[in-house]
Amino acid sequence: MNNRLIWSLLLAGMSLGTAWAIRGQFGHEQGAAWAGGFGAIAIILLAKRPDWYARLFPATLASALGWGVTGMISYGIVVGYGRSTDFGNAYYGLGMLFLIGALFGFLGGGLFGLALSSSRKKPVQWHLLMAELVAAGVIGYYLLIEQLGYLMTPPRSEAWAVCFGMAASLLWYLVRNGYGSALRVAFFSALGAGFGFGFGNFLQTMGHVSEIAFNFWNVMEYSIGFFGGIGMAYGTFTSEWETEEESGTTPIAPLLLVALVIPFLVWEQSVTDKRLIETLEPLGGDSGTAAFVRWVALALLLAFAVWSYRRFAGKVATYADVSAFFFLNLALYTAYSLIITGAFMSLYRPEQYLYIVNWLVLLVWMKKVQTPFASEDFSPREWTLGTLATLVFVGGLAYVASQSHGEIKGAHNRFEISAPASVSGVLAPSPAGSQSPR
Repeated sequence: MNNRLIWSLLLAGMSLGTAWAIRGQFGHEQGAAWAGGFGAIAIILLAKRPDWYARLFPATLASALGWGVTGMISYGIVVGYGRSTDFGNAYYGLGMLFLIGALFGFLGGGLFGLALSSSRKKPVQWHLLMAELVAAGVIGYYLLIEQLGYLMTPPRSEAWAVCFGMAASLLWYLVRNGYGSALRVAFFSALGAGFGFGFGNFLQTMGHVSEIAFNFWNVMEYSIGFFGGIGMAYGTFTSEWETEEESGTTPIAPLLLVALVIPFLVWEQSVTDKRLIETLEPLGGDSGTAAFVRWVALALLLAFAVWSYRRFAGKVATYADVSAFFFLNLALYTAYSLIITGAFMSLYRPEQYLYIVNWLVLLVWMKKVQTPFASEDFSPREWTLGTLATLVFVGGLAYVASQSHGEIKGAHNRFEISAPASVSGVLAPSPAGSQSPR
């Protein structure tokens, strides 16, 4: 592999990895959407293609929607399965995290690829696609959960089935409309994010066993973003894309959604007085401090949105514009993490400052990389073998993890060890009482 491509992949992985690790402070769909957009911005920045600069906000919004909608999936107990001492349960946990991560990556990468593929000659009918995805999500949940009873993580939400239906619908849309490049991005993004989630759970378990005082849940979050970003970038940089003759001006609607609406939802839902008081009081703050910090956070957001509008609205964007947006956006997202954790007042959360280190590394190296593009053929056989090989590797991780410790906090069993018949189907419903105490 070309060394320049490797550097580009690593920087794309760091971009989404940092954002996804920060996303853990916010959670839910809006936090995942803000984080998911960074993968798209980083790839466009690394590509250095002027004809993509006008697509910055549509592509970022598409990526944000794909990564964001899968934020509805509950995976807390699935992570606990991966901490089991039984290989079957541990492999089930890591395997299901592979599936969940793949859903994140497929929807995020696929919609991002579609935004890059849309052209004057072959525009994507977004309104029709969204209708198809919503309908498929409803059908997927009804079929998999209500009819077949394939419960991944009882008694938690089974919203993964909604995303599974959406992913299946997106796959069919890409295939029947001939969007091969977008399909390639979707696949590699799914493979990377799926591996990253399973591998991250393994790292988290090993970190717990090591008894090192660090936030290893955050390591797991970084892992899914890092490998998902690498996969998303690899699919993009090894695909063939049509070149528009004119770059065009920046559309206003996606600009406002990306720079204002999504960040505002994160502020409104996560940067609350109650949460800030609970965080800041043990650090010496009070309700007045919490209220002041909350409004400072909103002021920063609004200043960023105004700057973005004045810099981009109705104008032809340049590399300098995209770069400035990326780093200011990531700085704002990082600042929100420092605010909501109280890390601006205390050093009790050391992982928070690693985000700043990542930001500085990206600032130095992003402009130095010239990404090479290379078109590679679609190969269903290689994709299938790659997926199977990854699942075998994840199985090896599950074996090592299950043999490395005794009972640990947060572990769960999806299936009774004494009832091997219950594992005949990966997502088959567990017998009564097989769920370990929560």
